[in-house]
Amino acid sequence: MKEAYKIETKCIQSGWQPSKGEPRVLPIYQSTTFLYENSDQMGRLFDLEDSGYFYTRLQNPTNDTVAAKITDLEGGVAGMLTSSGQAANYYAIFNICEAGDHFVSSSTIYGGTFNLFYVTMKKMGIDCTFVDPDAPEEEIAKAFRPNTKALFAETIANPAIVVTDIEKFAKIAHSHGVPLIMDNTFPTPINCRPFEWGADIVTHSTTKYMDGHAMCVGGCIVDSGNFDWDAHKDRFPGLTKPDPSYHGIVYTEKFGKGAYITKATVQVMRDLGSIQSPQNAFLLNIGLETLHLRMARHCENARKVAEFLNNHEKVAWVNYADLPGDKYYELAKKYMPGGTCGVIAFGLRGGRKVSVDFMDHLKMAAIVTHVADARTCVLHPASHTHRQLSDEQLKEAGVAPDLIRLSIGIEHVDDIIADLEQALSLV
Repeated sequence: MKEAYKIETKCIQSGWQPSKGEPRVLPIYQSTTFLYENSDQMGRLFDLEDSGYFYTRLQNPTNDTVAAKITDLEGGVAGMLTSSGQAANYYAIFNICEAGDHFVSSSTIYGGTFNLFYVTMKKMGIDCTFVDPDAPEEEIAKAFRPNTKALFAETIANPAIVVTDIEKFAKIAHSHGVPLIMDNTFPTPINCRPFEWGADIVTHSTTKYMDGHAMCVGGCIVDSGNFDWDAHKDRFPGLTKPDPSYHGIVYTEKFGKGAYITKATVQVMRDLGSIQSPQNAFLLNIGLETLHLRMARHCENARKVAEFLNNHEKVAWVNYADLPGDKYYELAKKYMPGGTCGVIAFGLRGGRKVSVDFMDHLKMAAIVTHVADARTCVLHPASHTHRQLSDEQLKEAGVAPDLIRLSIGIEHVDDIIADLEQALSLV
């Protein structure tokens, strides 16, 4: 019966399944450790011979329940929470890459992720080649090398609002024997389920729409279970060959479709420890229960605001894929027929200075680093989140110097538009 539930019902019912006499609401298991009766029981857990809880850095019942809900929403087989979306993207790559390896990424990804891939992971000996997501398949394919381990992209790029052609990217990845990893933060599984279009692994910054209220930083990785690691044994030895840190366990042999997430949990999380706190996971679950309601309102409001901006004489351009005539309108209708997200990118006539001045005149919309929550907020990426990028890198990432990232909240749309209108009148 549960498999037949609509996604709206899964937002409420998936995850926590209490038995007789247990709390109806997901409890917070605020404990670092878990008790066992004897040493052998604990030893079997450390040998991965039994499943269970022994230390929250690896697993916690509250966290696992919330990860299970997100996994169900995405249609995957296994998932894990991380301390942030940045940690989720790092772990997703690092779980299958090591020094000397290479992966390919869309160039239009979030600035923090771009820096992680371009600077920090390069220091670890892992190289990344960035490609234009709109380029033809044969051009993107040129970026692949014999040591390439993955292809990465965002379903909707932050902040460029580029919509990735998921099927095209999946075809390219699979033709080279590597998984497609998609960051699905902006549309969420309410509006897009990348596994249905060929993606293999999905990541999220749960800090954004999933939390929905700017309360908790967090991330999540979900595995579809569809990528055949054993078909490419030599390329993915971490999953297909013995792990000396666990007495020679071979993850694909012992855990089957759960191999990727098991390895990420018992090896990567064990050693690096970017866990999400049970308290944050509890609050995230509350956000997930209304995700389907909020996404509909975010999208409804954003469409109206995008139309207003598109028709305003002081606005030079608007990027919003739900807007007819947008470059990505057809792709959005294919992959996200119910709506994309509540984030709009636009620029004003007069360039960068005018865009920044406009933001300073806003009264209700707040200038904050955050994006994608209940409150309308705004940011100038070239001055803020992408400040570390050169002008050339900004261009490569699809971030124009005058780009304003406007995250539409769930307030009454008339109030949002009135705030924008009064600010525009002052520049």
